[in-house]
Amino acid sequence: MSGPSDEFHAFFEQHHAELSRLARLLLGGTEGADGADDLAADALVAIWHRWDRVRAADHPLAYARGVVANLARSRIRSRVRERRRIALFWSRGTEPAEGPDVPAVLDVRAALGRLPYRKRACVVLRHAFDLSEQETARALGISVGTVKSQTSRGMAELQRLLVEAAAPEGEGGTGEFLRVLRTGPVQRRSW
Repeated sequence: MSGPSDEFHAFFEQHHAELSRLARLLLGGTEGADGADDLAADALVAIWHRWDRVRAADHPLAYARGVVANLARSRIRSRVRERRRIALFWSRGTEPAEGPDVPAVLDVRAALGRLPYRKRACVVLRHAFDLSEQETARALGISVGTVKSQTSRGMAELQRLLVEAAAPEGEGGTGEFLRVLRTGPVQRRSW
């Protein structure tokens, strides 16, 4: 018979990579893979502290996604506050480019990063993680109607942003950015 520790370990092994990917997409890629892994780890620590409640829940993974979404929102807000403070003292510089990801991935990440948090979360959960509207609503603690409207508006805004950033050859359509959301970058950084 397995105890709570064994159950949590199995949950961790099964869902850590997915939660880390969710964190990276919600953070917009600006913190890199390490930042997303750290956020996923922080979420799993929080889940461990409430493991009795989580394991008794109808949908433990939805609860975990909600924790990741809330931590990502907090981190984004902290980052915005930090940037505002820095802007008071320093002029804004350019941010370093990501590693050797394919151009389509960079375009999608940049476009996702420009979406407001709730639209980004709805688009990522619905299209990158193939969650239903109900599952997305449960993970974010919002209504199904809000999920529908935010996803629709987020997709329209992503399409507009990607058309603006499209290569001269006309690449970067809806199908390509949905593929990128679902599969992630084609190659990983080697550093």
